[in-house]
Amino acid sequence: MRVVQKTIMAAVLAACAYPVHAQQGKPARMVVAFPAGGPIDIVARMLAPKLGEVLGQQVLVDNRGGANGMIGTDHVAKSAPDGLTMILASTSAVTISPAVYPKMAYDSVRDLATVSLVSTTPELLVVHPSVPVKSVRELVALAKAKPNALSVASTGSGGLPHLALELLKVNSNTQMLHVPYQGAAPAVTSILGGQVHGLFADLPVLLPHVQGGKLRALAVASPKRSGLLPDLVTMGEQGLPGVEAVNWYGILTPAKISRETLIRLHDAVVKTLNDPAVREKMIARGAEPVGNTPEQFAEYLKKDLERWAKLAKTTNIKVD
Repeated sequence: MRVVQKTIMAAVLAACAYPVHAQQGKPARMVVAFPAGGPIDIVARMLAPKLGEVLGQQVLVDNRGGANGMIGTDHVAKSAPDGLTMILASTSAVTISPAVYPKMAYDSVRDLATVSLVSTTPELLVVHPSVPVKSVRELVALAKAKPNALSVASTGSGGLPHLALELLKVNSNTQMLHVPYQGAAPAVTSILGGQVHGLFADLPVLLPHVQGGKLRALAVASPKRSGLLPDLVTMGEQGLPGVEAVNWYGILTPAKISRETLIRLHDAVVKTLNDPAVREKMIARGAEPVGNTPEQFAEYLKKDLERWAKLAKTTNIKVD
C-alpha cells in the first residue's frame, strides 16, 4: 500500500513540475507578425511541428500581419504570460520600429522576454538586368553621377531593407530614391517588371530570381559571404564595411513569464534547432540556425536597438 501511495505522490509531484497547459494538452501559438508565405512564416512552419513534438503539445502558427510587424508583436506583448503564446519575431518590429516610429504601443525590452535567437539571414542588394552596373562600386559611381535618378525598392518604410538602403547611402555619400512597397511580393514583382532599378530584401526572397538570371546580385550586406551564393562578395569587400544589415528571427514571449516556463521553452527551441532535419531545411532557405541563451539574446537585442536608433537619428528617419 505504501508503495502505491509513494508512486501516486511521485506522479503528482512530476506533473506539478510542468506548467498547467502542458498537463491539459492545450496547443501553444507561435505568432508570426507577417502574412503567410513570407520568409519568416516559412521558418515558423519548419519549427512548429518539431517544437510541438519536443514540448509534448501542439504548436500552431498564428499569422497576425500589419504595421511592419507591430500588430502581431503588440498582441504577444499583451498576452497572458502562461507559456501558451510566443512570437517568432524579426528585426523590424522589435529593434527598428522603436527607432523610427514616434509612438509605440509596446516596449520591446519592458514588454517582451527573450527566449532564443533562432536564425539570421543577410539582406541582398539586386538590380534589374537592364541597369548597367555589375558591382556596388559601379552602382555608387552611377548614383553620384545622377543623384536620385536610381530608384531602389524595399519591402516597406521603416523595415530592415529600408534601413539597409539608408546605410548604403550614408556610407557611400550618395542619393538614391527609396520606393517602399507593402511586403516582399509587390516589391519583387516591381523590380522583375523593371519599374524600379534595385531592391534590398532578405536573401531567401531574391535567391530564386538571382539563380534564374532574372535579377543581378551586387552584394550581401553581411560580415561574411553567404553559403548559398559563395561567389557573391560582401559590401565590406567592395569598400563599404559599414553597410551591414542582417535580419534575425527570434522567439520572444510576454515579459512576465515565469523563469521555469521560460527555460522549458528555451530548451525546447534549442533542441528543435539542433534537429538535423530542421537545420537542413532552414539552411536551404538561407536561414542560418543559431540558438543561444535568453541572456545572450537580450544582449543581442540591446546592441541592435542602439545601432538602429543611432542610424535613425543620423538620417532623421521617421515613419508616421
